[in-house]
Amino acid sequence: MARSLSYYLLFTVAVIGCSSGPINSPYREGEASENILYSSFSARPKHLDPAQSYSSNEITFTGQIYEPPFQYHYLKRPYTLIPLTATKVPVPVYLDTNDLRLSGDAPADAVAYSLYEITIQRGIRYQPHPAFAKSSDGDFLYHKLSADAITEIDAIGDFKETDSRELVAEDYVYQIKRLAHPKIHSPIYGFMSAYITGLRELGATLSKAQAKAQAKAQKEEGGDAFLDLRKFPLSGVEVVDRYTYRIKVKGKYPQFPYWLAMPFFAPIPHEADRFYSQAGLIEKNITLDWYPVGTGPYMLSINNPNRQMVMLRNPNFHGEAYPNEGIPGDRASGLLDDAGQALPFIDKVVFSLEKEGIPIWNKFLQGFYDSSGISSDSFDQAVAVSGSADKLLTDEMSEKGIRLMTSTATTTFYVAFNMHDPVLGGYGESAKKLRQAIGIAIDQEESISIFRNGRGIAMQGPLPPGIFGYREGEAGINKYVYDWVKGKPQRKSIDEAKRLLAEAGYPGGREKGSGKPLIVNFDSTGSGPEVKASFDWMRKQFEKIGVQLVVRNTDYNRFQDKMLKGTAQMFQWGWNADYPDPENFLFLLYGPNAKAGKNGENAANYANPRFDALFEQMRSMENGPQRQEIIDEMVEIVRSDVPWVSGFHPKQFGLYHAWYQNIKPNLMANNTLKYARLDASLRAEKRGDWNKPHWWPLVLVGTVLALGTAPAIISYRRKERETGRGNIKETLIKS
Repeated sequence: MARSLSYYLLFTVAVIGCSSGPINSPYREGEASENILYSSFSARPKHLDPAQSYSSNEITFTGQIYEPPFQYHYLKRPYTLIPLTATKVPVPVYLDTNDLRLSGDAPADAVAYSLYEITIQRGIRYQPHPAFAKSSDGDFLYHKLSADAITEIDAIGDFKETDSRELVAEDYVYQIKRLAHPKIHSPIYGFMSAYITGLRELGATLSKAQAKAQAKAQKEEGGDAFLDLRKFPLSGVEVVDRYTYRIKVKGKYPQFPYWLAMPFFAPIPHEADRFYSQAGLIEKNITLDWYPVGTGPYMLSINNPNRQMVMLRNPNFHGEAYPNEGIPGDRASGLLDDAGQALPFIDKVVFSLEKEGIPIWNKFLQGFYDSSGISSDSFDQAVAVSGSADKLLTDEMSEKGIRLMTSTATTTFYVAFNMHDPVLGGYGESAKKLRQAIGIAIDQEESISIFRNGRGIAMQGPLPPGIFGYREGEAGINKYVYDWVKGKPQRKSIDEAKRLLAEAGYPGGREKGSGKPLIVNFDSTGSGPEVKASFDWMRKQFEKIGVQLVVRNTDYNRFQDKMLKGTAQMFQWGWNADYPDPENFLFLLYGPNAKAGKNGENAANYANPRFDALFEQMRSMENGPQRQEIIDEMVEIVRSDVPWVSGFHPKQFGLYHAWYQNIKPNLMANNTLKYARLDASLRAEKRGDWNKPHWWPLVLVGTVLALGTAPAIISYRRKERETGRGNIKETLIKS
């Protein structure tokens, strides 16, 4: 028995000693000291093709892999465009209808075209990829794979040979043409067709060519429906030389360079397009949508959306330096400690699938994730609200060295009316007062407090903070909903809302004359306890003024159909900035962009001739006092008309461990991983401290078990000895 207990204790010690790190680590042995960033994702990205991708969970990957010509300065505010692969951000050349050059200050109505000439840096190379691999004879190895060859391929890593080549201007032109490809269905094709000269015409040409190629491929065994876009000219985009290309844009559109900082305008080599067009590879999901090809600091090495997505440092990355300047406070915050150092700092980024928030939070606290958001469930554990309402970290977070980063997103979530609706829509004084009364009744501050833990700012107008035109303080309040009291906005009283409701023809929430109750239908999607709670809260807001709210909850497809047909009455929508310009928000209220009948982004179907005229004037202007004056008038018109009744701008809260450095929220840039730095040794040390195993319960349980079985073992051995003696005695008698 003593020997058994000794063996047990020796085994326990051996188990403890075998692990070089925390035994609960979800990562493989030996990774603790490696330069790896650990993060998570909750749903697989649908598109990684830059011509199609338009979701935030996709740009987490595409932003690190693809390189458009421009990017946003990581540290400077306001957000500033700087070159990425380009040598400089070009100044547009303005042309008249005869393509004659105009002066730089030419009025917008005189400008027929804006010409952007972009020169890229020399020596930039693509990541290693089989699409570039060639034989000794110079033929591409994998562009015409046989059926037998494809049977041996299951993933991009199964190709034995890879190669690379230099980035050239033609690759950028090729990608712009891909926006018009009928098989790609780029979400910005319709919008860009209104600006890039000849893009709509190219789309029509490619549709005919694709149909013809498809028909021919079906007739011929092994036929090929691939369209080499180099053979199809685009009148508004041309290659000037190996490193220079031009884009011709209709009219004066100063926001266009912002689009050139998005992956939509990143380069795609024709070799990759040809490689991925093979039917056998498409059947195995070996496509550009699954395996990107870029020149950026990282490349996707593993795409397993059921478990992990992994990015590795691109060995062919051309190099880039960390910024040498920022804004006041950046140096004191340590954000310029790496000034001039070569990027990227991190070798590998591992994204693990996490469908629930609690596991993410627990792994973050254990040091297994380097950063984390804050869900409602974990908010109280992370954030303490002081008497002055300033949000601070709890002692538990501070003791771990965790830092809290906050920023107000360039995003607007709004509750809106369908302006075509016969009850809530329209532009008469009664309709306006009805909507204004509802706007006062919906206590957005209370909603933010209950459902977002205070993480948001109540909307005062269509523009969020951080966008030119947004007004701070008293000058920026919506006077139809708020009063300015003691240096801050204060929502008008319910009595004021009831007065407006009565003047609108609904005293006490009933139609004047008939006495019929006013019923408002709120069209929405969603399910679950939290959604139900928000619906119940919304009903209570209307009850305050005697109005009945009916929630018409449905699936997203049905909801979209209602919006397109203009049959919704009241709904909630949202918009996240594509670029930091007021045009990108005010166009959501521009009449010609109506959702109903036109499939635009003006979901409220709002149309005010004065607003539309000001919008057309404002969108082509540079930022300055005159533009601000026009924006002020536009915002005032919207506040008075009330197509958007209520809303908020979310605040983003992010937590970062002490070893995760160079973090500054940048709400426009999508390629920021290259700036981050890790102290892997500090992380390994903290993980060890926070995940020390408590072995005494195991030892105690084992000891109790051993002691508990001791009587049985002693009895068994005594019986064995007695049996042995009996056998010996019997043998002696027989002998």
